[in-house]
Amino acid sequence: MKNIFMIRHCEAEGQEPEAPLTDKGIKQAIDLAAFFEKRKVDRIISSPFKRAIQTIQPLASKREIVIEMNHQLSERVLSTRNMPDWYDKLRETYMNYDLKYEGGESSREAVNRIIEVVDEVLKSDAENTIIVTHGGLLSLLLNHFDKNFGFEQWATLSNPDVYLLNSVNQITFERLWNY
Repeated sequence: MKNIFMIRHCEAEGQEPEAPLTDKGIKQAIDLAAFFEKRKVDRIISSPFKRAIQTIQPLASKREIVIEMNHQLSERVLSTRNMPDWYDKLRETYMNYDLKYEGGESSREAVNRIIEVVDEVLKSDAENTIIVTHGGLLSLLLNHFDKNFGFEQWATLSNPDVYLLNSVNQITFERLWNY
């Protein structure tokens, strides 16, 4: 059985790729490392965004596991245009997976990226893998496996958040994080 721990990054100072964790986010990353203290981890794959790397760095350092960077785990770009009504626009992309805004990526394109990473992990020798990504991408992945997980559930994700994907005959998931 494969276990994939899906982690949404800790609290960050912004949305740009180089946005670091806040002081609270740094403490959350330490708490996250403690959360995994008694769990086996064979592999860590992360978005290259600074906040994702900083989220998992305390655990990776403690376990002496090299963090594999994967650009497919980068946050989804909704649009390159400033959209004051971005929240409503984002909601629409959960109802129409092919909806795409200027310079952005559709839900279908985004979920296909993260599914490729998960598929590769399922084919690998690692039994317990951590994947660190962003809320939008994580919620789309969970929606792929359970259509009841949608926009409303995205809105309830915390920073950080942890979901465990299990693969036996089919992929199931459960939320592990209660911060």
